[in-house]
Amino acid sequence: MPVKVNGAGSFLVVFNKLHTGHGLWVYYVLSGKGNPVNKKKEGIIHMGSHLINETSPYLLQHASNPVDWYPWCSEAFERARKEDKPVFLSIGYSTCHWCHVMAHESFENAVTAGILNDGFIAVKVDREERPDIDNVYMSVCQAFTGSGGWPMSIFMTWDKKPFFAGTYFPPYPRYGMPGFNSLLNTVKEQWEGNRDSLLKSAGQMVLQLKKQEHGNVSKVPDYAEKEDNLYNRSFNIFAETFDSVAGGFGTAPKFPSAHNILFLILYAKQHNNKKAFKMASETLIQMRKGGIFDHIGYGFSRYSTDRYFLVPHFEKMLYDNAMLVIAYLAAYSSAGSFPDKEIFLDTAVKTADYILREMVSADGGFYSAQDADSEGVEGKFYTWSLDEVTKVLGPEKGEGFAKVFDITSGGNFEGTNIPNLLKSGIINHNFNEEINKLYNYRKKRTKLHLDDKHLVSWNAMMISAFAMLYRVSGERKYLEAALKADIFIEENMYSGTGLYTSCRNGKRSGKGFLNDYAFYTAALIEIYNSTLDKRYLDKAEHFCNETVKKFADNENGGYFLSEPLDNELFINPKETYDGAMPGGNSAMSYNFTRLYNLTQKADYKGLAEKQFYFMETKAKYYPAGYSMFLIAKMLYENPPVHITVVLENNKKPADIIENLPFLADIQVMEEDGEHLLLNNKTTYYICKNHACLPPSNKLDICI
Repeated sequence: MPVKVNGAGSFLVVFNKLHTGHGLWVYYVLSGKGNPVNKKKEGIIHMGSHLINETSPYLLQHASNPVDWYPWCSEAFERARKEDKPVFLSIGYSTCHWCHVMAHESFENAVTAGILNDGFIAVKVDREERPDIDNVYMSVCQAFTGSGGWPMSIFMTWDKKPFFAGTYFPPYPRYGMPGFNSLLNTVKEQWEGNRDSLLKSAGQMVLQLKKQEHGNVSKVPDYAEKEDNLYNRSFNIFAETFDSVAGGFGTAPKFPSAHNILFLILYAKQHNNKKAFKMASETLIQMRKGGIFDHIGYGFSRYSTDRYFLVPHFEKMLYDNAMLVIAYLAAYSSAGSFPDKEIFLDTAVKTADYILREMVSADGGFYSAQDADSEGVEGKFYTWSLDEVTKVLGPEKGEGFAKVFDITSGGNFEGTNIPNLLKSGIINHNFNEEINKLYNYRKKRTKLHLDDKHLVSWNAMMISAFAMLYRVSGERKYLEAALKADIFIEENMYSGTGLYTSCRNGKRSGKGFLNDYAFYTAALIEIYNSTLDKRYLDKAEHFCNETVKKFADNENGGYFLSEPLDNELFINPKETYDGAMPGGNSAMSYNFTRLYNLTQKADYKGLAEKQFYFMETKAKYYPAGYSMFLIAKMLYENPPVHITVVLENNKKPADIIENLPFLADIQVMEEDGEHLLLNNKTTYYICKNHACLPPSNKLDICI
């Protein structure tokens, strides 16, 4: 069929292509409108030139597609208006397996590209760089289909109003889905012959989503039960869905959802509920045993496709590993005499060491993700044959390793093996030397794609994890990693007036979102807790106050995802629900609480209570989806131990860090009329359980 190429005329595109090695595909084309007789190479058609200067690895992966992709920009939508075409919006991320599949099947296909280029304006978005676009159109996708995911496929008007949505579409009808080419042709026909109906659908969708987003949230929750009702209801939901055999909650697929585990650990502590800690600890141990944990290179994959945490979706995300380090540290610090206590700290350390080894740049910023696919095969990098293991380790060591890690000739995953400890249960093994050999062999065997952009929000989560790990382990390298990453953010993603959401190779993307400010504030609080350097507390207050100025909805409560003046979509969402990551509004609940507990400033008390009021109206329907908010509320109502420290002469805050509790509000000050040195030695003024104890030279407390 004739294909228009960048508006340059009609060509017949031949399927053969040759990669030049410089990010371009050379397409062999036949010019002219009649039947060609001479099949010679006429030139290079580089359809994705609009993407070549982008920062996103995901967009750059598509820069050489025959599809005439645009990034999200005014030029694309203006062209759609002038040419009277619908917009096809494709949202994904660089380590997404099904994004790769759809790219190979459709976006690299010349015929599909011809249909898209002829009838649509095609726009590519990296969901990690533009969470606002992803959030809004994920709501659209869920409204149309009842579910969501990536790649996300949205059809909409030039003024960004959606009229159809889905996720992955195969090239030909299968899985109960239409073929993508057929779908494109149908949408094009409807646009040209039945546009009024499409526009009506788009208008109804926009009105529905606006109503959902800006519904009345000013009413007090319509329950009149005990104040701790949300906590108990949330616990009961987790208890009802807990898998007592395999750990985790619900059925496959199972996501780590570390914030839910953190809620259960804190709930167990504050409500003296052993079952809550049992659910959390058994889930953490099962994940450590399972294939979701990389037993060769360490770190966790994004989720498990099965009930037992054996078969992961193999991509590794920075935010998952950050949150899981925190969850394992919380379990370790709350475990008391729990028999497997050391497993928690060991897992946190191994996960952090994976990050330091593979996911940090020379200047200290943390990378975003590693791919699930190698050489076009999901999980190929991570799986093993028995012969490979014995070849690397030798027959005797190889057989011993295989027995512990479930490596067999038949395999435990599609004829090959995912190392795991689910059958043997032997976490405390003596195969460290063998693991190192397999790790070095694996690095040379095949390669993984690395998403090497730096996201403020994800970097901030990792900073928090490293700062906490330093407090628990005493290993200074983790604090140094946190401090170096903070400097990286300051130098690369902060302009003096605000944060930028990401950067890559020294080039920044757009202005930061609520999550960037919220998680960075939380990271600064954790650096303060690990250094007791008041500069970081002051900095945390600055960014918290900036968040309020930039993102607050002063009329209805809560915080917008984008700065209202910069929002270009038909709604400006407020993320309240905790999905794979805690929502920005939950994180702000936490920040207000911690800053109030640390500073005792009335402004933060007022902000916290106002935010709780807003969040309760959301959480009342399904409180288990708001774990981070519930954590903040518990810490507000039953604060951690508060310790005011007066240091003796020549002592520095670093001298007392290792003696401080994992979760505590610490204030270091000089002598004043209320806080004096006792016996001329460092003195601790301790308040807990809503009561203050006499000053002491010893930090002998139970938390």
